[in-house]
Amino acid sequence: MKNFFCGILLFFTALAFCNAEGISEEARKGNEKADMSYAFGMVVASDLAGTGLQFNYDTFIMGLREVMEKKDTRYTQDEAMSMIQTAYANAQAEISEKNWAEGSAFLAENGKRPEVVTTNSGLQYEDIVEGAGESPGPDDTVLVNYKGTTLDGHVFDSTYESGQPMKIPLNRVIPGWSEGLQLMKEGGKAKLYLPPGIAYGDNGSGGVIGPNAVLIFEVELVSVVKPDQNDSGNAADNSAAPPDNSADNSALPGISDPAANTP
Repeated sequence: MKNFFCGILLFFTALAFCNAEGISEEARKGNEKADMSYAFGMVVASDLAGTGLQFNYDTFIMGLREVMEKKDTRYTQDEAMSMIQTAYANAQAEISEKNWAEGSAFLAENGKRPEVVTTNSGLQYEDIVEGAGESPGPDDTVLVNYKGTTLDGHVFDSTYESGQPMKIPLNRVIPGWSEGLQLMKEGGKAKLYLPPGIAYGDNGSGGVIGPNAVLIFEVELVSVVKPDQNDSGNAADNSAAPPDNSADNSALPGISDPAANTP
């Protein structure tokens, strides 16, 4: 939600750099102020796009102009913020309900496939390549390649973009991810299907993972990292990365556990 209000603040800041009149003409000319204003609009829209809110652009711009031109507005700032908070909460509730229904239907069908094993937590596990090495424990660090997607196929996290596997402590990630890795052996590859209860729940994460979203991870367990290996090798290390603060949707998405006690 913090990203959402930052977006609103950015939009008002943008207008402080340009005159309310004549923007259309400047935009046609492609001058510096118009380009800057357009860039602000893009950034603000990217924050607002994931909120589930729908806007009347005419009255949106009217509100902006009346504030910037110091005219009387329909509402006080407190009234406006209250309306925004209510609208945001309602939109998120609709997204949450939709995600829950779609996720439940998907997991029900997916769990019927013979190659998929469903654990007591609701995790669905599918072996792609069976490993032959050691299995990690709950407090181990693993070296992995992985890709995380939502049900619509959107990739929200991946080590493949960097081209390097990553060292990850299993006691600092979301529960379903830790459980799934402990079912694997070194050299193996698997798909993990996480219901929201062992992922990011009804808070979502980072403005990319919505509330009550089912997550799908494709994971390669390269190795279980021994203590003397933690400071060696070329793999990226996220052990010092901050947790994903999913309570306010302000952090980047990933696999970090919001409850983990990290520096």
